[in-house]
Order: sequence, then structure tokens, then C-alpha cells
Amino acid sequence: MQTASSKLNVSESLSDIIRALQNILARSQVIIPVLETPYSRFPNSDCSTVELESQSVIDIITDRHRQLDTVLHEISGLEAVIDSVENLHRQVVEKKEKITQSINLHKSLGSALRRLPTEVLSKIFNHCLPETNLLLPPSTLKAPMLLTAICRRWREVAVGMPNLWCRLYVQVHDKDWERAAFYYDLWFKRSRGHPLSLALGRYHSTKLRNLLQPYITHITSLRVSIYSSQGEHPQLFVADLPALQDLAILGMTCSDIPNIAQSVSRLPSTIRSLRVIDMKPFFDIERLSSFSPVWVHLTDVQIAVCRPNEVIHVLQLCPNLSSLTSYVAFSQIEPLNLFTHTKLQSLCILYDPLLARPLCDLFNAMSLPNLRVLEARRNVSWPHQVMKALLARSNCLLETLTIGGQVMITDAQQAEYVSLAPSLKVVVDQSSRYF
Repeated sequence: MQTASSKLNVSESLSDIIRALQNILARSQVIIPVLETPYSRFPNSDCSTVELESQSVIDIITDRHRQLDTVLHEISGLEAVIDSVENLHRQVVEKKEKITQSINLHKSLGSALRRLPTEVLSKIFNHCLPETNLLLPPSTLKAPMLLTAICRRWREVAVGMPNLWCRLYVQVHDKDWERAAFYYDLWFKRSRGHPLSLALGRYHSTKLRNLLQPYITHITSLRVSIYSSQGEHPQLFVADLPALQDLAILGMTCSDIPNIAQSVSRLPSTIRSLRVIDMKPFFDIERLSSFSPVWVHLTDVQIAVCRPNEVIHVLQLCPNLSSLTSYVAFSQIEPLNLFTHTKLQSLCILYDPLLARPLCDLFNAMSLPNLRVLEARRNVSWPHQVMKALLARSNCLLETLTIGGQVMITDAQQAEYVSLAPSLKVVVDQSSRYF
């Protein structure tokens, strides 16, 4: 066992060895022997014609073998020395790296970040999360996982913050699923019972049920991507999520609606938001009714409908609705009766610009006394008089009117709107953005 004193002696002897080697190498020189013989001058001559004075060919060969053995022994010795020196070099390099690590460690102890209270560090970590509403898959290059790789204290603080682990995109696949499921489960455990917001990739109900079963009472927001294949239409298990408040569906087709409706119609009473992200398929009254009785609980809806009368039908189905975003696919055929919705605060309408008068039909059929935000996109013309009538009829305190598409609103028209809604701000947005 080496003591501190013996380690010091080894270090001192290593310095002595280095100095001794430097001195020896400085004085060392390999002497190349004289290998010239009478035969060297006539390499292609008949040996019998060469007059030998002292040595026979056999004697010369024997002498050269002896010289070669000596050189090989010297090479072997040098190689052994080189190996020893290289081994010493590796040890010294390792010693340097450890000393450097120690310096950096002790420097970091004096860093202001090291002295930050946990409460302050936690607030900083919250701001490190990606600034996006999208749910992202786990990544070692982004928070929160990145925070766990900086140092032990940061890891302890990050792992101890459940709110960092409440949002996740889960991609279900067959390749190495057990390993992926292990890390997903570890992520969920770190949320420690806090409300979970999840986005699910290609939908596989059996695998997801097994993965999410321990956490179903914690899931409050869910985005599901549905992809039908080989004539099979996926079933949602959302009815088994007793705390679900927000459901978003992507990739649904007309043929999926019956199966999806069975699950949606059994959503818990906690549900408040239902959004069909890609605004398809188009819902008629029958398809809308198949989702009942979920509508009565909703305060936020995004959906595509066939005609303006389906927009009115959604309002009728959702007495508590405060926000509606809808795409209208076709013109109205039959006249609409006036309907008053007292709780709607935000209405956003997108429609095909080739339609003749979708906004006229829709605005003439509504009274919205609590409306605060109105947005209409893809306009090729603007029903100014109909809009005035809606404001007058609703007697609402509209705050923002956003008009999209290739239309212009004159100052006089804006003044007429403001006279009916004094706090109104009119925005004309000619970009291609829909919502």
C-alpha cells in the first residue's frame, strides 16, 4: 500500500528519470558499422574469380548474423523502454486531467449559480422549458432532461420539480418499445400526481393503455393522432380518463366518426374543450348529435361543419360555450331562425372564399350579447351592413374584430362599428393565416 510519503518519492523519482533520460538521449548516437567487403565491389561476379585476402563468404554471413542479433536485442530493449515511457505518459496525462477537474470543481464552488437558493433555481428552470404550445418528445438537448445532466445539484432540483415533467409527446412504435416505455414511465413518475398534458403519436390503444394505466386519473389534456389502417378504425379510451378537460383529435376521417363518437359521447363531465385540429371531416347535424351529451359540458370547441346552420346547431348544443372556432364548407340552403347565445365570448369563422354569402346567413341568424372577439378569415367581400346589424342586435361590448382576406375596411365603416361598440379595435389581416 502506497503512503503519501511513498507517492511523493515516486513523483520525485519520475522527475529524476526524466532528467536522466534527457541527459542520456542528448549524448546518445547510433553508430552504423562499416559493412563493406571485397564482395560488395563485385556483387555480380563469380566468387571464384575474386581473390580473397582474409574472409570467406561464410565468415562474413556469420558475422552479419551476430550483428543483426545485437541490433534486434537493442530494438527490443528500446521498445520495452518506449512502452514503459508511454505508460508513464498516460499516467501523467491522467494526473493532469484530475488536477484540472479539481481546479474546475473548486472554481465552480465560488460561482454565483452554485449559491443560488433552490427556490430561485426552480424559477429559472421553469423559464428553461421550450417556449411552445406544442408538446415535444423527450430530448437530452432540451429542458427538462438537459437540466439533469449539468451537475448533481441541478439534477436533484430538476427531478424534484413535478411541474417540469407534466407535458410530453409520446410516440408509440414497435421498435424497442419496452425501453421507450421505461423512460416514459420514469418521466410520468417524476410528475408526482400533477395534472398531465399528453400528445400521443400514432395511436395504439393496447400499448398506451398499459403505459398510461397508472396515471389515467392525472391526465387533464390529451391530443390524439388517429390513423386508420386496413379497414380498422381506432377506439379512443378517453372515457376512462376521469380528470380529462381538454381533448384534441388529429387525423380523423368520416369513417372514423362512429367509433370516435362512442368514446366522445362518454367523456367525463370534467371535459371543457373539444378540438378537431385539422378541421376535418365536415360535421352535419347528425354527426354533431352523435357526440351528445358531451356538448353540454364544453366551453371551447374547434370543428369543421357543412353549412352555417350547423354552426347555429353547435351553439344550441353548447349552452356554456365561450369560444367557438369553425370552418364552414358550403353555403346555406334554407333560411335560418334567429338564435341568441348569452355566453359566447369568442367566435372565429373560416370559410371557402368561393361561397356566396356564408357570413350574411350566419350573422343574420345570431345574437351574441356577450361577444368580445370576432374573427372572420378568407373574405373576398365584407358584409358591412350585416355586421352593423349584428352589433346592434347583440348590444355587445365587442373588443376586437379581425377581418382576414382580400378586403378593405374604410375609416367611415370602422367609425360606424365603434359607434356601436366604443372599445372596438378593428384589425384587417391580409395574411394567409387561417387561425
